[in-house]
Amino acid sequence: MKALVCAAALAAGLATAVAQNVYSLNVVGYYNVPVAADQYVMIANQLNTTNNTLAGLFPNGPAGVSVLKWSGGWDAYYFDDLDLVWYPNGNATLNPGEAAVIRSDSATTLTFVGEVLQGNLINPLPAAEVYGARASMVPQAGLLATDLKFPSEANDAILKWNGGWNSYTFDDLDLVWYPNEPSFAVGEGFMVLKGAGATATAWTRNFTVQ
Repeated sequence: MKALVCAAALAAGLATAVAQNVYSLNVVGYYNVPVAADQYVMIANQLNTTNNTLAGLFPNGPAGVSVLKWSGGWDAYYFDDLDLVWYPNGNATLNPGEAAVIRSDSATTLTFVGEVLQGNLINPLPAAEVYGARASMVPQAGLLATDLKFPSEANDAILKWNGGWNSYTFDDLDLVWYPNEPSFAVGEGFMVLKGAGATATAWTRNFTVQ
């Protein structure tokens, strides 16, 4: 997954608070997410637009693409390249911080374009022992807690898709993730399961492009 590139890259220099190869000053940018043919990929929109829905983000498909959104189960949406509409509708959101699974009949590249969110960012987390599909609200690659500031608590579980689910669990006694702390690329989402007794209701961070 390619990192964000902003329109003012030539004038700005390397940003210190964003992902590698992310440039700042003008905080409108884009990143690309490759999707191999007939493969499931967990994606995330990490740039804000005026219409963060499937129809707004992907008005032209591509053909043969389907998106699965988690709502306690997987809700399926399909793009009709003849009528240029999503079925059953294109109103499903993919806001910054939300994640979904995508599949395409043919290899394609998704391009996300929008504004980098800044300031006090609040990404609601699912209740304890309830799965949710989440991602960083900003286009930054790195380790989940160390770099992306995820609020790790006892027995939190993260599921990362890599052709199958790889599981990571937080040990609050040793204060480490097992088997290791998961890392994520720009535009990559994951499943989160907060442990029993979790107190963090949101993934918050104060973020500024410098």
